[in-house]
Amino acid sequence: MDPSLRSLILELLQRHNILTLATLREDGWPQATTVAYANDHMTIYVATGADAQKVRNIRRDHRVSLTIDHDTPDWNRIQGLSMAATAETVTSLSEIHHATGLLKKKFPALLEFGDPEQQRGWAFLKITPRIVSVIDYTKGFGHTLLLKL
Repeated sequence: MDPSLRSLILELLQRHNILTLATLREDGWPQATTVAYANDHMTIYVATGADAQKVRNIRRDHRVSLTIDHDTPDWNRIQGLSMAATAETVTSLSEIHHATGLLKKKFPALLEFGDPEQQRGWAFLKITPRIVSVIDYTKGFGHTLLLKL
């Protein structure tokens, strides 16, 4: 992967705090949900309620899509990411600790929630990108680069 492209992807992941996650419902309809996230390189972690519909959807079908962007009135400044990815619930306590550490660092208000093993009622999602579309209108209207991982 081109180092400057990788750098831009990681910068966009760090710059933003929320993403829109699309999962597939049992009836086949997509469901889009806004969630906060933290990342470790290109791996994305989300904490959510264990009984959330998106968790049930992911347990049934691990294919997801997501977007990360920001609102701007100037179309020439649009930059963001669109990804096709796989998602899974994290079950390893060490990975839950890792995800929680990343989330608490990015969102210090989460410190009040305590240690991961005491967070019953929570689910931690690990999202692994498979295809990344980098949207960068600063290089021209409609400029995108597609990257298969």
